[in-house]
Amino acid sequence: MKGSIMLDKRLGYGLALVFLLVAPHFAYPLFLMTVLCFALFACALNLIMGFAGMVSFGHAAFFGGSAYIAGYVLASYGWPFEVGMLAGTAAGALMGMIVGVLAARRTGIYFAMITLALAQMMYFIYLKAPFTGGEDGLQAIPRGKLLGIWSLKDDITYYYVLLTYCLLGWALIVRTVHSHYGQVLRAIKENEARALSLGYDVTRYKLLAFVISAALSGLAGSLKAVAIGVATLTDVQWTMSGLVLLMVMVGGMKTFVGPAVGALVIITLQIELDNFGHYLADVTQIDWFSRIGVSIPMVTGLIFIASVLLFREGIVGSLKASRHRLQRKGARHHG
Repeated sequence: MKGSIMLDKRLGYGLALVFLLVAPHFAYPLFLMTVLCFALFACALNLIMGFAGMVSFGHAAFFGGSAYIAGYVLASYGWPFEVGMLAGTAAGALMGMIVGVLAARRTGIYFAMITLALAQMMYFIYLKAPFTGGEDGLQAIPRGKLLGIWSLKDDITYYYVLLTYCLLGWALIVRTVHSHYGQVLRAIKENEARALSLGYDVTRYKLLAFVISAALSGLAGSLKAVAIGVATLTDVQWTMSGLVLLMVMVGGMKTFVGPAVGALVIITLQIELDNFGHYLADVTQIDWFSRIGVSIPMVTGLIFIASVLLFREGIVGSLKASRHRLQRKGARHHG
């Protein structure tokens, strides 16, 4: 049965990869790039939230802050695209190190509140810093050329480059969780006191996970800033931290693809809700539906409540649980 499950996983991953490769030829590339960036962002948060038990309310600081850094070095200094991504990722890791050193020794709500407070401090720094453009944002961020040869101005070309970066980031998360280090992280999540009694440096393990998560969040923010050509304060606000937290919970914590599914659901909702509202208004002749597009926070909140009540393990987590129940019933029946 374990071999069958592994075969199903590989088949699922293969089909998903094929879909991602052909998707830009059938869907709007910029929409797909936005989904991929938030998918990587959500998976990065899930690394510490789902597998290490650390709930961060301040990951927007790494996502948006790195977008500013990458955008600034690309727009002002004309650095190569790869160096810009490296600068954004390094900035995320550095910010994660600073926040992690101050927060890693805390647990539960205390950890969450420290990350939120430090993220808000960073928000006001970005608001006043001269290189960020303040409320106007950092604009006209160039895509440049890949390896100084291939132009990234074409959306489909940049999509495949972005997809490669996101898949590499996702692969790093999977490898980290499946490593010995990842098993220790899970042990810390399940019983931190026992892990400490076994001689593990719990704080060091948690800090490293937080830095990896922050670095990948920074990479996601850098890729998004270059994709749309602008970095704004929206990406560093506390609401962005709440949004990515929602993506993880809707898709499913403790899963590798759940946060990506949650990102797809939430981003699609944000973009298509207004169109869907107008469609309902035309069909039902109820004018109220045409104004549903301005109620995205309310609808998002309702989805969060519904996911908590109906899908406590998220979409992917609930599907996996249902599949396991069916497999157990089948095994008992054949037995």
